[in-house]
Amino acid sequence: MQLIDGKATATAIKAEIAERVKHIVAAGGKRPHLAAVLVGHDGGSETYVKNKVLACEQCGFTSTLIRYEDDVTEEELLRCVAKLNADTEIDGFIVQLPLPKHIDEQKIIEAIDYRKDVDGFHPINVGRMSIGLPCFISATPLGILTLLKRYNIETSGKKCVILGRSNIVGKPMAQLMMQKQYGDSTVTVCHSRSKTLKEECRQADIIIAAIGQPEFVTADMVKEGAVVIDVGTTRVPDATRKSGFRLTGDVKFDEVSPKCSYITPVPGGVGPMTICSLMLNTLKAASDK
Repeated sequence: MQLIDGKATATAIKAEIAERVKHIVAAGGKRPHLAAVLVGHDGGSETYVKNKVLACEQCGFTSTLIRYEDDVTEEELLRCVAKLNADTEIDGFIVQLPLPKHIDEQKIIEAIDYRKDVDGFHPINVGRMSIGLPCFISATPLGILTLLKRYNIETSGKKCVILGRSNIVGKPMAQLMMQKQYGDSTVTVCHSRSKTLKEECRQADIIIAAIGQPEFVTADMVKEGAVVIDVGTTRVPDATRKSGFRLTGDVKFDEVSPKCSYITPVPGGVGPMTICSLMLNTLKAASDK
């Protein structure tokens, strides 16, 4: 069993990006600029945005953080998006999700200029991705593809089972793993209503677990030598920890890992690659101009 170290891979990629930025700036080019819009004070979102700002520093990017309180109106947020769309200094930007209930998330996403949509959520980017055209691939699926490539994991012709059908991970991951230029795999998507979920998993060469249920994947669902990518991150109460909780993935790691050829840990697997992918997308946005 080999552990797929997302933390080390992300660190290496950020160093490669920083090197490229150094050359761009030395040649008289513009330093890539990423902006993030944060609404409210959600703990998870705060941490995520703080890590993005830190990653920008490590990559040599310029970063801007725009903050709004929970009571910001939809109109005000749409005005902010329009301003960022028009700002030639900003190469890419993200509006951190989730947004407060009174704001229509889809409306905000669709207002973003798809050429600056480094999160890859705009319908134009999603559509282009689904038919294999150049686009911004959303950060988590891009991070998974990068890990598979960096670890030279063979995907072509393999049976890949994806657990979960979310717009952020499950659906794009299925599209990408199916496409010749990326996964070139035979793909099955399973979800909470799938009757033969366990049987499908037992036949899989690659399992990508993004179902959002802690320790859902158990040893009896995994065949010997399978590759397991765990996308889940759920806070589970743990009295032995100072924080009072621990992060747990969708895979029962201690039980499943001995059967795997490769597996991602939680934390330190897919998570660090998500922010790293956002940096890759921002570099692409700056280079495409």
